[in-house]
Amino acid sequence: MSDTTAHDAEHHDDHGDHGHHVVPLSLLFGVFLILMFLTVITVAVTKFDFGYELNLVVAMAIALVKAVFVGLYFMHLRWDAPLNGFILVTSLLFVTLFIAFTLIDTGQYATFQEAAAIRGSAP
Repeated sequence: MSDTTAHDAEHHDDHGDHGHHVVPLSLLFGVFLILMFLTVITVAVTKFDFGYELNLVVAMAIALVKAVFVGLYFMHLRWDAPLNGFILVTSLLFVTLFIAFTLIDTGQYATFQEAAAIRGSAP
């Protein structure tokens, strides 16, 4: 019986090393306010026309920063192994670059309707 109790205590101690991390509400509320501020900035930036590419870059940069905050603080990667946070930030950066370059590139081509009209007018 004492072996079972000792095993439970060891198992509980092991779980405690990788267990839940309690985050102060003030920190979560601060991150929430930062995310709301970035949302307001995103909406405010739409009132200005910096050109298609620069508007896209600004929107993607703000979205990247917001995703990093969510991943680090609400997914608790901030208190996990540093490699996991690095992988998250790097992955989000590459996804953001991929989407931004794809959207910038699609602006260089004619729409399907325009392409059909061009083909229809060709001899």
